[in-house]
Amino acid sequence: MEAARRVMSSEYMLWARTGSQARFNLASSGLENYELAELPVKIEELELSRPSFYSYEPLQKALAAKCGVQPRCVVAATGTSMANHLAMAALIEPGDEVLIEHPTYELLISVAQYLGAKVKRFARKFEEGFRLDADEVARCVSERTRLIVLTNLHNPTSAFTSDETLLRLREIARETGARLLVDEVYLDALFENQPRSAFHLGEEFVTTSSLTKVYGLGGLRCGWVLADPELAERLWRLNDLFGVNPAHAAERLSLMALANLNKIAARARALLERNKLILNSFYSTRDDLDYIPQKFGTVSFPRLKHGGVDKLCALLAEKYETSVVPGRFFEMPEHFRIGTGCDTETMREGLERLGSALDEVRR
Repeated sequence: MEAARRVMSSEYMLWARTGSQARFNLASSGLENYELAELPVKIEELELSRPSFYSYEPLQKALAAKCGVQPRCVVAATGTSMANHLAMAALIEPGDEVLIEHPTYELLISVAQYLGAKVKRFARKFEEGFRLDADEVARCVSERTRLIVLTNLHNPTSAFTSDETLLRLREIARETGARLLVDEVYLDALFENQPRSAFHLGEEFVTTSSLTKVYGLGGLRCGWVLADPELAERLWRLNDLFGVNPAHAAERLSLMALANLNKIAARARALLERNKLILNSFYSTRDDLDYIPQKFGTVSFPRLKHGGVDKLCALLAEKYETSVVPGRFFEMPEHFRIGTGCDTETMREGLERLGSALDEVRR
C-alpha cells in the first residue's frame, strides 16, 4: 500500500498540464481569468506575511458570511482540490469503502485510492440527464460504506442535484453511519438561483468549494471546507502536514475579491449566458452528437454517435488548434467535455473548428 502511494499520480492532471492547451481552448472547466487590474488593489493594502495562526480572521469571517455559517465551521484550503484531499484524509481510513459517482472528476477517485480506500461507484446515466438517482445510491451502499462522494453541479455534465435528493442521501448515509462529501465548486454558476450549501442539510454533510471555477480567480487558490466545528479543528491540524502557512498576499486579495463578488459574478453570468446560447445553437446543427442542452454551469458532456473520441481530439488539436477533454478521463470514452467559460470569440471559433473536425471524422 505504501509503495503504491509513493508512485500514484493523476493521468488527467498530467494531460491537463501538458496536453490540453490550444489556441482555442474549450477544455477548461472554469471561467477565463479575472484580471488583477479589475480589483481595487492598493499596494499598501497587501502584505507578504502574517503571524502563523490557523486562519486569517478577516478572510475567515468573509467566507463564513458568504456561506451563511459560523466562522468556526470554515476551513480555508488551497483550492477545492486540497479541500477535497483534506476532507477525505480526515474522514476515511485505509480499507474503508468510499462510494463515488460515475462519471466524476478523476482526482476524487485518485485521492480516495491514494488514501487506501476501497472505491465503489454509483451510476449517473446519460439517458436520465445524468441526474443523481438516490435509489441507485441506496442499491450500491453497504454497511462498510464510510463516505459517499458527489459533485454539485455535476462535473462533467453540470447536472443539478436538488435538496430533496440530497436529503434522501442523508437518510441513506444515516443507515450505515456514512458521511457525505459534496464538491460544490460549480454551484455558484446558478448565481441568484443557487441553494444554500448542502452543509446546511445536516451533520452528515461536508462540503468543499472555491473562488476558482465560476469566478475566474484560480490564481488566488481560495478554497474552503464547510464542516462541523470538531471536524473543522481536525482539518486545520491535518493541514499542518500539507500546507502549513498559506500565501498571505493571496489571502488579502481573496478578501478583496469577496468584497467585490457581485461585480465579478455579474461578469461571469453574462459570459456564461452568451456562451450557452452559442453552444446550444451549435448542438442544434449536429446529427452526429447526442447531447443535453445546456441550462447552466460551465461544462457540457456530449456523446459522439460514431467514430472514436480520441481520434477526434487528436485531429482537433493537431489540425484545428482546438482542445476539448476526452471522455476517457471520466471513464466514458464515447463522450467529451466542452468548457463554456472562455471568452466568447474563442467559444464561437472553437465550436466552428470542432464542427469541421467532426465533419472530417465522419467523412
